[in-house]
Amino acid sequence: MTRLHIYTQAPSSRVDYIFSTLLNALGVKDFIVTTDLTFFSQQAETKINYSAQRITDNEFWIQPANLLFETGIKEQEITCFNYPSSKAFFKTPDCDFPFDIFAASFYLISRYEEYLPHKKDMYGRYAHENSLAYKENFLQLPLVNLWLKEFGEKLTKKLPSLPLNPKPFTFLPTYDIDIAFSYLHKGAARNLGGFIKSMWHSEWALVTERMNVLFGKQQDPFDSYQWLNELHHAHQLKPLYFFLVPAKNKEYDKNILPEKQAMKKLIKQHAERYEVGIHPSWQSGDEPTLLKQEIEKLEKIIGKKITKSRQHYIRMDLPDTYTRLIDAGIAEDYSMGYGSINGFRASYCLPYLWYDLQKEETTNLTIYPFCYMDANSYYEQHFNCEEALKEMTHYYNITRQVNGWFITIWHNHFLGTDKMFRGWREVYRTFCQNLDLLDLKD
Repeated sequence: MTRLHIYTQAPSSRVDYIFSTLLNALGVKDFIVTTDLTFFSQQAETKINYSAQRITDNEFWIQPANLLFETGIKEQEITCFNYPSSKAFFKTPDCDFPFDIFAASFYLISRYEEYLPHKKDMYGRYAHENSLAYKENFLQLPLVNLWLKEFGEKLTKKLPSLPLNPKPFTFLPTYDIDIAFSYLHKGAARNLGGFIKSMWHSEWALVTERMNVLFGKQQDPFDSYQWLNELHHAHQLKPLYFFLVPAKNKEYDKNILPEKQAMKKLIKQHAERYEVGIHPSWQSGDEPTLLKQEIEKLEKIIGKKITKSRQHYIRMDLPDTYTRLIDAGIAEDYSMGYGSINGFRASYCLPYLWYDLQKEETTNLTIYPFCYMDANSYYEQHFNCEEALKEMTHYYNITRQVNGWFITIWHNHFLGTDKMFRGWREVYRTFCQNLDLLDLKD
């Protein structure tokens, strides 16, 4: 097997991390990073020179920006320029690649900008308007993956003996179950309050609907579980479900409490059929000790270890959120995206290890970025069904183009029979049917 030799001017954990991340994405498994100039010069082929000057004629040379050789966090001077993919920065003229793809990718994937002083949104989260991707209009693109595709093509032209074997495209549908039912299993007090509220606003259709559901004459409008089972079977999908299991109902945590037998039954049924993860409550963001309690509660219900997580309302604060997840035994997190707009928060659409910028070390927490969520499309972007289908198709096509992971978030209440979300079930079904047609073309 051909080994890739990489020369860098100084040892750096950031260099080790981003080279490993990007080269693994390209399918390059055998490589070595060295600061030994003599050793590097003696190698006959397959060499990347990541230093200030060209060393040999048969190398692929990229002049580095300073970012990967720094420690600590400070404002970076970012000047974007037009590039075939869309935009790029950290320009490197006269090299074999027009910009420092490693430093630029590290800046985006590590979410460097989120460690800097920034404006919060109405939920206290990092506001997407702060991001370079939003300001420079590439939020809708997995820019790092597009760069990588072009980098791989240039690399194989310069180093033809280097094999590239990227992994195939993957579609992973995921679901957040944070309001399991609209009326059922909520108890007398909550349903009485619902009746009073509907009558006060003269919403008599809702009064009738609630009565019909509670007396077994009509299916709960948020109950889309069997419909989803049939959809997954028909299209051979392997989904991932995240369940909200708070100790009490409060503020944004409105799910049926996990002590209810109906909720336990629902969770168990899904755990027997699919992969299941924790959906940490909003309250756990204010009281960190609640996270482990919720994980243990879910583990007790399903009788399995919980290692997957996604933040409720995408409530994230770097590095604290990820540090808490690691401490709680979580190995995979699916929160890398915005709860306010669809797009690629890290400009990347492959799973990758989280780099802790404060500790300057690679962690064992694997990040799975999502790019589409129904609630963003509906509540934040105010898309109708036709626009939502078009948006989903865009994200599917662009991630497929770069052999990425297309990870979506849907909620059961969007896919039920609630009149508020009329047409959204059809959007999702049409999208899944279109996937089958695309597969037949391959």
